[in-house]
Amino acid sequence: MPDVFINYRTGDGEQAAATLDGALSARFGRDRIYYASKSIPPGTPFDGHLIHSVRRSGVLLALIGPGWIGHGALHSDGDWVGREIQEAFLCDIRVIPVLLGRRTERPTKDELPPPLRKLADCQSLRYDHQNKEYDLKQIGDNLARLVPGLAAADREAPEEQDSPAPTYNIAGGVHGTAVQGTVNGEVNTVREAHGPVHIGPSNVRMGDGGNYFQGGNEGGIRQSFGRSRPEEDDER
Repeated sequence: MPDVFINYRTGDGEQAAATLDGALSARFGRDRIYYASKSIPPGTPFDGHLIHSVRRSGVLLALIGPGWIGHGALHSDGDWVGREIQEAFLCDIRVIPVLLGRRTERPTKDELPPPLRKLADCQSLRYDHQNKEYDLKQIGDNLARLVPGLAAADREAPEEQDSPAPTYNIAGGVHGTAVQGTVNGEVNTVREAHGPVHIGPSNVRMGDGGNYFQGGNEGGIRQSFGRSRPEEDDER
């Protein structure tokens, strides 16, 4: 089942269609991109194959070149380009206009036949062969975000890096207040402490009433209340 259906008009966008097919097939897989010249088997009635493939696709790229609007077939009932787009709208399939070149503008509703006027409201992308590498990447990135199947098959998706293992401070059986500081490189564990506990770097200066200890606590914790300010404070 194709995820992307490339819709284009002969004489206006077939070269860009071939380029897009090659780039997207290389990125997501050949079978995920529908391009009529490649995807219709020899001897297969093209009309049924085209409509069936549009209905099963996830998104339709409508390639619009400088001569797309002025083409005589646009307002004809037998225009297959228009029929594919119309079928996508009827099946509630996302249609993305791809404007070819730097100067091609998105069609206005007045320029389109009634069944295709919704195309004027669709947000577009641009493909310019002079900006080929960037534009192809932008189109591919947008498709990967919009179509879940493509995201899973994306060969250009960034590799996930393993996160560093977390560091934990564990205080068990603490009755009272436990103040935990930053631990770098090792785990500090305090168990069966009764009273305030401070876990932090060994160079932390404690004020009156604070407790800092390492090792066992079987003998209890002694608190020291002394002068915590410099002697000069009394003279101010």
